[in-house]
This record gives sequence, structure tokens and C-alpha cells, in this order.
Amino acid sequence: MSNQTTIILAAVLVALCSYLVGSINWSVIISNLFYHKDVRNFGSGNAGMTNMLRTFGKKAAAAVTVGDFSKSIITVAVSRVVFAHLFGQLPFDIGYLAGIFTILGHLFPIYFRFKGGKGVLTALGMMLVIDWRVFLIVLGVGLLILLCCKIVSLASICGAVLYPATYVMVHKLMGDFSLPDMICSIVIALLVIYMHRVNIKRLINGTEYKFGKPKNDKK
Repeated sequence: MSNQTTIILAAVLVALCSYLVGSINWSVIISNLFYHKDVRNFGSGNAGMTNMLRTFGKKAAAAVTVGDFSKSIITVAVSRVVFAHLFGQLPFDIGYLAGIFTILGHLFPIYFRFKGGKGVLTALGMMLVIDWRVFLIVLGVGLLILLCCKIVSLASICGAVLYPATYVMVHKLMGDFSLPDMICSIVIALLVIYMHRVNIKRLINGTEYKFGKPKNDKK
């Protein structure tokens, strides 16, 4: 078996394992395990941190934040270490592949009828491992927007739009710009924006929910 074939097979395995790890949706698990209810039946119907906060409170939301943020950190970090050990320096960052498929698992979890969250925390975990500078800029701008507007979806969408631009800016300045990596950052941004399409409609109509506002109505 050629080295190139081995790399392709290893990349496929990374994608599969990352998707399966990403499919572990902590919102669904915690809401069912501790509250005996499915968070997707309440509020916005989204299996993510914000809906957990509105529906079950701060402790549940904090637990989900740790879980969703950590799973991409694990998949991206492990895949990079393993690939570096097996194949040395490659012209692409395997961390992006792991990150994208972890996010896809979070959005469309195989264990929970393919209905998951919106991928923001999972994307942030991936950014932290791949480039802490990009992570800090995107997180900082997102938090600033959240503090000013109190709208989580607006902060998330703006952060997603900013992500590819920040990647280009940082890596052009550092002299290590990579076209494949930039394309991956665009794919991740588009996934997050697409998952916020309903929020975008509410933002346009002026009916979007604000952070901390309770919305416990059953769907």
C-alpha cells in the first residue's frame, strides 16, 4: 500500500471518528438524564447551550458548554498528534478535517435522529486548538456583540462571518497562509451561518430572542 493511500485511509478514519464523537450531543444527554425531558421539545427546539440555559438554567448550560467545547478540542488535538507521528509534515492541517466532521456530528448527530445544535461552541473549540490567535479575535468580537446586543445568534453569526477573514489576516501577516485551510474556514463559517437561518429571519423581523430571556414553552 502506497504512503498516499495510507494517508487517505487515515484521513477517512479521522473523519468518521470525529463525526461519531461530534454526534455526542450533551444537551440531549443532560436534559434527558437529569431532567427527564428532551430539550429539543422546548424553547427554540435547538439542542444547544442557549436553549439549555433558557429551559433548564445555568448549571445545565455550563455543563453543555464544557461538553460541546471539549469534544472538538479532543478530536482535533488527537488527530494532529497522530498524523504528525505517523506521517510527519503534510501540506494540509488534518485538524480542519477533524473539526469539520466533529461539527457535522454536532449538527446532525447519528445517535439522536440527526437533530442537534448549531455548532458554535464546537467550532470555537476547534479554533482554539488550531490557532489560538484566531480564536481570541473571533471570541472577543463575538462577546463584545453579545454584551452590546444581548442576542446570542447575532454574535454567533458575526463570529462565523469574521472567522475566514481573521484566518486570512493572521496567516498572511505570519507568512504561513494556506489555501486549503482558508477553504476549510469558509466551510465551517457557512455551516454555522446555515444553521442560524431561522435566527436570521427573526433578526430581520425584529423578533429574535435575547440572552437570558426565558422561553420554556413546549413545542
